[in-house]
Amino acid sequence: MAYRNPISHFYVKYEITIMHILDTIVAYKKKEVAKAMERTPIKKLELSPLFHRLCNSYTRRLQQKQSSGVIAEFKRRSPSKSAINLGADLQSVTRGYVQAGADGISILTDEHFFGGSHAYLSQVRHDLPEIPLLRKEFVIDEYQVIEAKALGADLILLICEILTAREVAYLAQLARSLGMEVLLELHSEDQLDKFSEHVSVVGVNNRDLTTFAVDYERSKKLYDQLPDDIPKISESGLSDPNTLVMLYEYGFRGFLIGEQFMKHDDPAKACKEFITAYQRLKL
Repeated sequence: MAYRNPISHFYVKYEITIMHILDTIVAYKKKEVAKAMERTPIKKLELSPLFHRLCNSYTRRLQQKQSSGVIAEFKRRSPSKSAINLGADLQSVTRGYVQAGADGISILTDEHFFGGSHAYLSQVRHDLPEIPLLRKEFVIDEYQVIEAKALGADLILLICEILTAREVAYLAQLARSLGMEVLLELHSEDQLDKFSEHVSVVGVNNRDLTTFAVDYERSKKLYDQLPDDIPKISESGLSDPNTLVMLYEYGFRGFLIGEQFMKHDDPAKACKEFITAYQRLKL
């Protein structure tokens, strides 16, 4: 299969801000992708047994009556919080998430900044073949999309903050052509024009990337400006089941939750208690 790459270079700033963190990550990813392409060419990725599997649909799960909408994340650490739960067991946590009622699992594959691993995604795919898996990664190149399919992902994340509208459209179209769904993450109103017809679900990030403040009203405002026929999920700052009920009543149908679960000694138990409380309040 031949691929066209219109991805442009990114201008890297070095202010000590959250934007600096993102720019630093993107600069690192460009080098990381170049090395990966030399080590494992696209043709080799396409030979992976997982590359030809049919993907599980997260958006279809959202339509089910008993859906929690929750995508529970496995994340050991982050640049801002450093260690979150370095000792968490991948298999027990992810199996526990499914038993708790999660409709999807997010797996960090970035090793340098988040302590993730490509192997984590493939391991969970083999262990839990029916659950939709989101590859949580800073995707800037078509190679990473193809790689995601080869690793067993059902869903990829595209972050508006680090991509142009043209890049979003191209990468989303490529992902959909490979059978995967696309989660587009928005942070502000000036990113609304980056929406693409190939996007499967939109994630509205509640956190302001310049101040770190969480503002659900801002998320509601973004929600109202998105197409009616696209599922919307809420991301960041989701620590109270009552907040999920409020967002659900406004129209959000899914929720990406990571640190709230992973900061506990038993993330799977925390996830089960959270989803149970949310489902009870939603009745």
